[in-house]
Amino acid sequence: MPKVQFVHIENVVASVTIDQKIDLEKIARSVLNVEYDPEQFPGLVYRLEKPKTATLIFNSGKMVCTGAKSEKEVHKAVNRIVKELQEAGIIDTTSEPIIQIQNIVASASLGTDLNLELAAYTLPDVMYEPEQFPGLIYRMKVPKVVILLFTTGKLVCTGAKKEEEIYTAVENVLKTLTELGITRG
Repeated sequence: MPKVQFVHIENVVASVTIDQKIDLEKIARSVLNVEYDPEQFPGLVYRLEKPKTATLIFNSGKMVCTGAKSEKEVHKAVNRIVKELQEAGIIDTTSEPIIQIQNIVASASLGTDLNLELAAYTLPDVMYEPEQFPGLIYRMKVPKVVILLFTTGKLVCTGAKKEEEIYTAVENVLKTLTELGITRG
């Protein structure tokens, strides 16, 4: 049976709530590495190098953190931003930010070529229109993710809320494809 060659988490997107309003003008005046143009977009973009993330901050106290490569990096980035805003006197919250993972995107290689024509006829909940897009779109039920499969055995998995869902989905899809004779390696 083919073995999964690699799984890389490409992006983790999280929504964040802190318990107070945020003065975006004050952040723009006092913090480096931010972009704020309220005429173009109502949020402020706060960029970090370590971990390399971009966090949208809104005056409501809501944030969206993107670019992290793990759930741990999301927490590290958000906690660092909150700490920096506290130290700059911009926020004075004592409660922890509420962080919810919204989407995890990963790439992987199954280590075998795939017969997407056969997969399109065999797998449930698929969409395959090679004239429009070279990959097969597979909506997996458990875990609830969407997997883009390519003839090379490479895939993109999106929609996970936890990192372990990615690994489970990749293992499950390889097992299913092998059992159905869709793998070529």
